[in-house]
Amino acid sequence: MAFTAKNGSTQSALSDINITPLVDVVLVLLVIFMITAPVLQSGIQVNVPQTKTVKQITVQRTVVTIDREQRVFLDDKPVNVNDLPALLQQKEGANPAQRVIYLRADQRVPFGAFASVMDAVKQAGITNISIVTRPISSHRGQ
Repeated sequence: MAFTAKNGSTQSALSDINITPLVDVVLVLLVIFMITAPVLQSGIQVNVPQTKTVKQITVQRTVVTIDREQRVFLDDKPVNVNDLPALLQQKEGANPAQRVIYLRADQRVPFGAFASVMDAVKQAGITNISIVTRPISSHRGQ
């Protein structure tokens, strides 16, 4: 495609696309996703208690979480503690005695709330409950 300039000369249109702005935008988006991806995977923020013995979670299991406000979550979805036994039975119906549930609770949650969630899990027939903790840091104030 050609066009005529004011001075009468014929010029052709530029057909090259400048990809520098595209590369800049793509790199910025990449950095944003790299920063936000770990936050999205962590789920509900809970300050779990510290213990000396901590077993690493190696297999993806069902996780029940109690946050600071005593809200109960089943795999990052808020649930009513009264509905928890039925939801756990629906989630994995095969032999509940052999299933493992990870229970994460904020260290500020009262024991009564913790015990009611434990009771709800046991009502579903699940007896293998692992309580999630984090290791005690070895360097305190040094």
